[in-house]
Amino acid sequence: MKETWTIEAVVRWATDDFRARGIESPRLDAEVLLAFALDTDRVRLIVDARRPLEADELARFRELVKRRRKHEPVAFLRGEREFFGRPFRVDARVLIPRPDTEVLVQVALERTRHVSLSMRALDLCTGSGCVAISLGRERPTAQVLASDISEGALAVARDNAHRLGAFNVGWASGDLFGALASRAGLRFDVVTANPPYIPSEEIATLAEDIRSFEPILALDGGQDGLDLLRRIVQDAPAFLVDGGVLAVEVGAGEAPDVGQLFEQRGFEDVRIARDYGGIERVVSGAWPAGMRVLP
Repeated sequence: MKETWTIEAVVRWATDDFRARGIESPRLDAEVLLAFALDTDRVRLIVDARRPLEADELARFRELVKRRRKHEPVAFLRGEREFFGRPFRVDARVLIPRPDTEVLVQVALERTRHVSLSMRALDLCTGSGCVAISLGRERPTAQVLASDISEGALAVARDNAHRLGAFNVGWASGDLFGALASRAGLRFDVVTANPPYIPSEEIATLAEDIRSFEPILALDGGQDGLDLLRRIVQDAPAFLVDGGVLAVEVGAGEAPDVGQLFEQRGFEDVRIARDYGGIERVVSGAWPAGMRVLP
């Protein structure tokens, strides 16, 4: 007799399969991928738990399972990840946006309330554009410029901006502030950055979902993880207005050292914000008025 594959049966099968392969959240992944294959949501999976799957539905789900077995991230399988309440398209050219990075957006918005109608922002290492686009959408009258060294990442970011209606965000290609070489004199109320900050020797210890699929260029922060952070803190003052704010995302345990870099460079009101897991994740500081620095 031909076996009948219902929704609950295939979820159970995929969950057991993923668990046996060491996948971290087997049940959740199984449900999310099946909902995607059926173009529905997880609530509907519960309601229709005993509905048999059609052959084409089962085939679509099996292909997703095959890819997830190899630890390809669910976000890449679905082609998108939610960030700050908006769906961002993602693929292997960019890091997958994480909820922890939402704190970077929150800090930038909070520390620029006094210029909320005229904010000028620069987002370095923009990747999928999630930070720059979120700033642009939250502050429609702001002018946001985003840069990345990867042309592939910029292509993804531009597409996200177009789909999400962030028409006040511009794009520049280059290495950190080098992307502004042709835009002499630009200064910003806030500069944000989520640069690579994983120490090189720790890359091999990352989950396979990360180290085998997300771009190493966006992960490797050098021997101690602070290579790019040092450059950003050193060079940012030349691109900030008086009282302008620099806000950067850092790795677990790096906030004290990065905070010290801010203070040594001359930043004032240096603050550290924790992410949703309680980890010190974002360091920010204001550049003193009257301390003009040339690029």
